[in-house]
Amino acid sequence: MNAQLEKLEAILGRMPEKFGNSITHIEIRNQELSILAQASKIIDVLSYLQKIEGFSTLIDITAVDFPESPERFAVVYHLLSMNNNIRVRVKAFVPDGGSIASVVALWPGANWFEREAFDMYGVLFEGHPDLRRILTDYGFEGHPLRKDFPLTGYQEVRYDEEQKRIVYEPVKLVQEFRNFDFLSPWEGMLPGDEKAKTSEGAK
Repeated sequence: MNAQLEKLEAILGRMPEKFGNSITHIEIRNQELSILAQASKIIDVLSYLQKIEGFSTLIDITAVDFPESPERFAVVYHLLSMNNNIRVRVKAFVPDGGSIASVVALWPGANWFEREAFDMYGVLFEGHPDLRRILTDYGFEGHPLRKDFPLTGYQEVRYDEEQKRIVYEPVKLVQEFRNFDFLSPWEGMLPGDEKAKTSEGAK
C-alpha cells in the first residue's frame, strides 16, 4: 500500500466516527476518497476536511442532474491536499428549488464556482455574497445543463438592423431544420458507412 492510499484509509476510518449519520456513504475509489454527506452538514464536513485533514485547496464545485430523483441535484466538491498529494470528492443532494450553504467563507474562490452551478443548474447557495448568473445573460431563461432543458433553448438573440440593437425573440425553427441526418458526414471513409453504400449504388 502506497503512502497516499494509507492516508486516505486513515481519513476514511476517522470520518464516520466524527460525523456519524451526517455521512451516508464513504469509500476509496481510483485513489480518491468519495464522501456522500447530508446537505445540512456540508459546512461541518468541508470545514473539518480543510482545517483538520489538510485539504486546503478547492479544485471545483459542480452539480449533476438526476431528474427522476426527489433530491434532484448532487452538488459535488473536489478538494486537494497539496501537502499529502491526496484528493477527496464530497457530494450532497439538494431537491429542485432547495438550497445548500455557500462555502465562500471557507474558500473565497468558491464564489464563481457556485455562481456557475446556479447559472447552469439553478442550485441555490445560501449565504452566497453575490449569487447571479455568470455564463449566460442576465435575462436568460432557464438553466442550460438541466437534462430537461431543450437543445434549442427558449430564446434566440440577434441584432436588428431596423432597431439598431440586440433583440430577444422566442426560438422559431422551420420544420426542415428538425430533420437531422445522423449518418456519418465522411462519405466512404468508414467501413459499412450507409452513405458510402448509397453513393456506390448510384454510380
